[in-house]
Amino acid sequence: MPLPSNASPHASIADVAVCRSSLQGGSRTFFAASLALPKSVREPATGLYAFCRMADDAIDHGHDRAAALAGLHARLDRIYAGTPLEVAADRAFADCVARFEIPKEFPLALLEGFAWDAQGRRYDNLSELNAYGVRVAGTVGAMMALVMKVRARDLVARACDLGVAMQLTNIARDVGEDARNGRLYLPREWMREAGLDADAWLANPTFDARLGTVIERVLAAAEVLYARSESGLSRLPAACRPGMFAARLLYAEIGHEVARRRFDSVSQRAVVSWRRKARILADAVRAAQRPMTQVGAVTLDEAGFLLAALPTLTHDPPAPAESARERARWPRVEDRVAWLVDLFERLERRDHAGGSAVNLS
Repeated sequence: MPLPSNASPHASIADVAVCRSSLQGGSRTFFAASLALPKSVREPATGLYAFCRMADDAIDHGHDRAAALAGLHARLDRIYAGTPLEVAADRAFADCVARFEIPKEFPLALLEGFAWDAQGRRYDNLSELNAYGVRVAGTVGAMMALVMKVRARDLVARACDLGVAMQLTNIARDVGEDARNGRLYLPREWMREAGLDADAWLANPTFDARLGTVIERVLAAAEVLYARSESGLSRLPAACRPGMFAARLLYAEIGHEVARRRFDSVSQRAVVSWRRKARILADAVRAAQRPMTQVGAVTLDEAGFLLAALPTLTHDPPAPAESARERARWPRVEDRVAWLVDLFERLERRDHAGGSAVNLS
């Protein structure tokens, strides 16, 4: 069970800064999108993502994955007991759990996805791959929805869609990198249909047009979920929409870059330039100002267990009303994005010149 919402905070300002720094280096796309979120959402979201990032790294880079996973479960138990370890990410996530009443089933499902990674699980079809995506990314989308004080089941379902779409994009981008680490996430059924033997290919990962058709199908599945997520994004609190549209558009652009490279993500890794990210952030502000759309009723079957863990509501709350005060925030949001555009241009110049760090505070 989550901590009582009136529990004393565990994280200090310094803890939040540590979490932000870890994301700046290891989750740059999220970090870019988060800068367009209001501070009331950005800071708890930073703690949430920092814990997820730390957990992922503990499994990926640990010598004993079973021990690492057991340690993460113990840390999660302490977080939900209100006694987190003296670690910045744990303290920040404990505050997030308490404040937004995040069901323990959500981070437990995330750890289950990491356990599947540790086991080297393979995925035969899209449904099995979606089940993995729900655990390692749909859970994060659902927790982010709660951080934005969105609890309606249909809106949380759209947040799961967005998380799974992002994970499918990551899978399509990282085919070569994953294969060189002995991992394969592409649906084996689709590989067979393309005339590829998954095990033989994994032993000697190279790109050809047949593999390109499989990667293209993964990205097409992601696009369906990106499109479906937009009805939920359009009904978020006004101040949250630019940041979440930015996340949606930034991740989708990674897939578009893979497509521009003829779906070859084996011999090269798609990278979206800072300049293009800056343009996408400006697009996100425009997208966030579109009229609200009706939320779709279709839900990923594989996400049903997460939605069942949400607190029971006697009725779904209405979409948050946009007050005059919130509408007045739009010029300030646009000003912030203009600042981000300038920042990203400076970052790109720094990357090309190999210069010193740019202040991101």
